[in-house]
Amino acid sequence: MAEAKKHEIAIEVETQYLPEQSEPDEDRYFFAYSITVTNTGSLPAQLISRHWIITDAEGKVEEVRGLGVVGQQPLLKPGESFEYSSGCPLATPVGTMKGSYQMVAEDGTRFEALVPEFVLAMPRTLH
Repeated sequence: MAEAKKHEIAIEVETQYLPEQSEPDEDRYFFAYSITVTNTGSLPAQLISRHWIITDAEGKVEEVRGLGVVGQQPLLKPGESFEYSSGCPLATPVGTMKGSYQMVAEDGTRFEALVPEFVLAMPRTLH
């Protein structure tokens, strides 16, 4: 029987373009993203900080680091999820985000939960 992983986090992402907060004529495109962080491991773990790499369609890269997410450092018991929403302005109608969350498990182990790259894209408008 395989041993359950102690330190494992599952991440789901949903994105949305926000036309009411965007000004395409001024190269300002605003996107919202909702992320669900689920502790799929066998030990409680706390999200301590985040690291994002945001790339626009012209290849401009911005890195963002900070404590917690939306001002919180959620402690997740095994099976628990934490969902939050945030936003990201881009100078192009398409871009990508990827990154990681720095976690600390109840046993003191520090580990990273990787956020796979996801696309931020303005929907195509029909004329």
